[in-house]
Amino acid sequence: MIKSLALPALQSYLQQQGLCGPGAVSVTRLTGGQSNPTYRVSCGAEQFILRMKPSGELLPSAHAIDREYRVMKALQDTPVPVPRMLAYCEDSSVLGAAFYVMQFLDGRVLLDQTLPGMAPAERGAIYAEMNRVLAALHGVDYKAVGLESFGKPGNYFGRQIQRWSRQMAESTLPISNSMRQLMEWLPQHIPEGEESSIVHGDFRLDNLIFHPTQARVIGVIDWELSTLGHPLADLSYQCMAWHIPPSLWRGIGGEDLAALGLPSEADYVRQYARATGRDAIAHWDFYMAYNLFRMAGILHGIAQRAHAGNAAAPDAVAVGAKAGPLADTGWQCAQRYAAASA
Repeated sequence: MIKSLALPALQSYLQQQGLCGPGAVSVTRLTGGQSNPTYRVSCGAEQFILRMKPSGELLPSAHAIDREYRVMKALQDTPVPVPRMLAYCEDSSVLGAAFYVMQFLDGRVLLDQTLPGMAPAERGAIYAEMNRVLAALHGVDYKAVGLESFGKPGNYFGRQIQRWSRQMAESTLPISNSMRQLMEWLPQHIPEGEESSIVHGDFRLDNLIFHPTQARVIGVIDWELSTLGHPLADLSYQCMAWHIPPSLWRGIGGEDLAALGLPSEADYVRQYARATGRDAIAHWDFYMAYNLFRMAGILHGIAQRAHAGNAAAPDAVAVGAKAGPLADTGWQCAQRYAAASA
């Protein structure tokens, strides 16, 4: 939790922004975030969400909350549902790190991708809505909403592979053999064809806030990894869930999808293709290998933060340990892609 000594400073800041009256401010740490500490702030009848950089030494380019704030503010009046941005503070003297304040959304965050307790039709509606929102995001004209400088159009896969390879190289923790093989293989097998859109970078079920009773997304959150990039990288990132069993990490691999009312991976991709006109199938195993490599890199970063003592979540060590198995699955996808291309 934000240190109690900082609460007067936070209250003063909120009052200066016109967000809080004279009442006392209370802060509750929210669980679930592995990267940037997130808090629910109450001041009288008002409630907000505060998200800030973690303290301590950080890996380069990580924890870009300024980018989160910028992209959500730009998307406020588009078909993509996002919380309303209320204030951004880069003055670390206020709370000890940069932070932003956004609207609190009263809805559901669904953690288990098998959606226990729901009827099959309800599960299918949730997945259809996720697909719809992702397609809507990729349909936003990034230039029209002021995000032309949000990233570099083109060569997205090459730049991302380089970024995560560099971050892995800067880590002090050992890297698995599969990760090293992917770092070497991926740059040499990037498919031809460039397309750029706004990509979320971490689009998955538990980064969506659903209406309390309806299968409707009211807010997409956790935009730290967003940029301008290839939309099929975003789609295939979400589709990693079909390749990861729940026993490893929040996936639906190996589940009886038909009985649950969940779409197959192929059906989910086809729904996206119908909405956007994009054919994702031709290089699917490359996209999957890339995303499993990238996810393994993200989890390795969490392990690094746990090792350094500044991880945002108490289960950081356990989550970080999943990097190796994900890289193993990614290398299997790479080998399958190479065999099909031979």
